This record gives sequence, C-alpha cells and structure tokens, in this order.
Amino acid sequence: MLDCLIMSGTLPPPGASLPVYDSAERPGAFVEEGQALLRYRDLVVQLVSRSVKARYKRSFLGVAWTMVNPLLTMTVLTLVFSQLFRSPARDYALYVLSGLVMWNFFAQSTTAAMSDLMWGGGLMARVYLPKSVFALAALGTGLVNLLLALVAYAVISLVLGVPPMWSWLLLPIPVAAVGLFALGMALALSAAAVYFADVMPTYEVLLTAWLYLTPVIYPLDLLPEPVQLWLRWNPMLWFVESFRSVLYDGRIPDAVTLAVTFGLGLAMLALGWWIFTRKAREYAYRV
Repeated sequence: MLDCLIMSGTLPPPGASLPVYDSAERPGAFVEEGQALLRYRDLVVQLVSRSVKARYKRSFLGVAWTMVNPLLTMTVLTLVFSQLFRSPARDYALYVLSGLVMWNFFAQSTTAAMSDLMWGGGLMARVYLPKSVFALAALGTGLVNLLLALVAYAVISLVLGVPPMWSWLLLPIPVAAVGLFALGMALALSAAAVYFADVMPTYEVLLTAWLYLTPVIYPLDLLPEPVQLWLRWNPMLWFVESFRSVLYDGRIPDAVTLAVTFGLGLAMLALGWWIFTRKAREYAYRV
C-alpha cells in the first residue's frame, strides 16, 4: 500500500495513518454488482455493437436479415394456420407478426445471455468486469433486433393497407415491461448455466413448448374457457397481450394488464438479480 502511494504521489501528511483495505467492508454482492455495472456501462455499449456486427458480418443480407427472418416465419405460420384456426382476427398475418416480434425479443435475449456469459469466461479470468454485463448486453442486442423487426412490421402493415397508428408511440411501455422480465430470466438462467451445462439446450426445447402455450399464432378466445383460465397463469400471455394491444389493436393496455406485466417484470428482475449475484464472484473460476 505504501509503495502504491509513493508511486502515485499521494502520500498522506506526516503523522497521518495509512489507509487500510478491509475486504469485510465490501458491500454485499447484490449491491456491489449494481455499482460495478454502472461504472462499466460503456462496456455494455461495446458488447452490443460487437454482437450486432459479428452476427451479420458474413451474412449476405446483413442487418436486413433481422427484418427478413420474422417475415419468413410469419409467412409460413400464416399459410399453415390461417385456415386451420379459421381465425376471426383481421389481417391474420399482422396478428402473427405482432406476437412474433415480441416473442423473438424475449427468446433471443434470454438465450444470448447464457451463451455470452460462457463466451466471456476467458475474458473474466483475465480482467475484472461485472458478470451481469453480458446479460444486459444481450438485452441491448435484442432491443436493436426488435427495432429492426418493427420496421419490417410497419412496412408489411402499409402493404396490407393498414396505416400507422398513434398507439405505436406507446410501444416503449410494453417493451420496458417485457425487458425487465427478460433481463431477470436471463440473469437467473445464466447463473444456472454456469453450474449446469444442460441448462441452455434444455431451455431452448422448453422455449418451443412455451411458444405454443402462448397465444402468439392463435387468438386466446378460440380456446375453451377452462383452457383460457389455465393459460392466464402463463406470464408471457400478459406480455404478448400488452404488446399486441399497442402494436396491432391500436389501443392502450388496460390498467390490470399494465399492473400485471410490470409486476411480473419487476419481480422477475429482483429474483434473477438475487440469484445471479449470490455467486457472481465465483463465475470466473467456473465458466
């Protein structure tokens, strides 16, 4: 400590006591991780930029693939299910796409958080950085992809003769709610993936089942009433309904839906942050 002070030219005045580092005075991991994340916020921006550039570097369509991908999925689902469901929803293609863009944001953010944390194992072993930076960067990358997908939605709506709606200005509200939930899920899943290698492939399989249990490609009112009541326990149903009401229906979500979505988002973020930070100091040695 004395050598460091001499080199830095910040020796205390004669008679003053030297500062003593006490590891016991460190804040808890729950608080320390948040403080470090604020200091390393510029790193989050760099990681988001790296992820976007790396993903589309060798792609023929480049960033445009983010818009083409949901469009192709929407086309397939519309051709397959529009006659099967006999959906009363107007502009069924837009109905599907409005749910898909939100679902893809959630799915891509949570899966990328796990893979990015595994990728950052070598980096964490060499330099200090908050481990939660990878989950937040994955969420940021998902937001970039969501924005591009919304551009595709706007183009398709114009092609189908549906003009832009004033409610689109309110999209940050449902996006913020599902973003909180996705970040909490990403943190919890990343913490589990550090200790159990099977978490990532298992989660990808469960995501497929979760998609079909969420009214993304079918209207909820086509199902029997008892099934609808059971599906109300699916948290993603609330996020899809909130997002779709703004983007597709052109209206503000009702107070109950907003309260449920933000309540779920904040609760999941608190739980995920607690799970993640409990062992965050060990991740560099286990990844």
